[in-house]
Amino acid sequence: MPFNETRSVDIAVSDTKTDHRLQELRAWLAAIDGYADAVPRPASSDASFRRYFRVDGDAGSAIVMDAPPHREDSRPFVQVASYLGKMQLHAPRVLEADLERGFLLLTDLGSTDYLSTLKRDPALAGTLYADALQALLTLQAKGVEFQRQLPPFDTEVLLREMELFREWLCERHLSIRFDALQEARWRETCEMLARNALRQHRAFVHRDYHSRNLMVCDGDNPGILDFQDALEGPITYDLVSLLKDCYIRWPTDQVNDWALGFYEQMSHEAKASATPAEFLQHFELMGVQRQLKASGIFARLNHRDGKPGYLPDVPRTLTYIVDIAPRYPALGFLDRLIRERCLPLLQIGQEI
Repeated sequence: MPFNETRSVDIAVSDTKTDHRLQELRAWLAAIDGYADAVPRPASSDASFRRYFRVDGDAGSAIVMDAPPHREDSRPFVQVASYLGKMQLHAPRVLEADLERGFLLLTDLGSTDYLSTLKRDPALAGTLYADALQALLTLQAKGVEFQRQLPPFDTEVLLREMELFREWLCERHLSIRFDALQEARWRETCEMLARNALRQHRAFVHRDYHSRNLMVCDGDNPGILDFQDALEGPITYDLVSLLKDCYIRWPTDQVNDWALGFYEQMSHEAKASATPAEFLQHFELMGVQRQLKASGIFARLNHRDGKPGYLPDVPRTLTYIVDIAPRYPALGFLDRLIRERCLPLLQIGQEI
């Protein structure tokens, strides 16, 4: 999540006396040169168990990440941050780290994210997306050196992600349960989507490359956040995360133009793995896998973590699937499930 104070979860002054993690974080900061007197103020909530604070020190503003070690492993963040730095991408640098306690001091990329900027002025989309697409090309080109050191985005991960849709959105949130025939069709659909992902050229995958995790910066735009879950996986995954965003939507023709323009700029080896038409098909079906995962996570955030703020994004996320389904007969079961059951029930829930 971006370091945006307008969306932060405020911590009252009186709460700091019982917030033992915050007390420990302040003691940790006090031992760091330049930040001994810094007072942490909330910078952002997060869809995980992490939280962020902004502090002012002798060298200017910085961000402190509080990642409880029994909940979050900060080592991947530090590792991937080093990779992005070596690629000369604009991501937070780790200034200080205490991995045992789960505290990190990071450079501050500001508080203006793509999402808020684009909602305020959609005319900026051309410029901002050109920057984001160029950064993604850099990530994939220079990431070749590092991607083999990342965990694999394999069949197990792909299927586990899609199962979030059935478990948390269908069953838990909408009380939809599959009979034996529906279960078989669901499995067939998931396996087809996993095969689509696995037949693609492999790349360094950020895994959450979208408008809430890209910051608008005066120079070296965009700033890139929330990269700790990076994997080696399908080359279209980050592209579809960006262009078929769960939080903001663009016309289909524009999305396809951006996607095919990206294809034309990929490496020769990557382009040789698929024709433009095949690449666009990979892109669209990769989107279905991600959209199933995302809608399931949004429901889980509501029911497990008490964070209902993502539920309004579920219909937009699922609509991407029904829009392309008529071109893919293998999506017939999923198309009917979403159109006839999920979206109507979500509409009723919003009205209530």
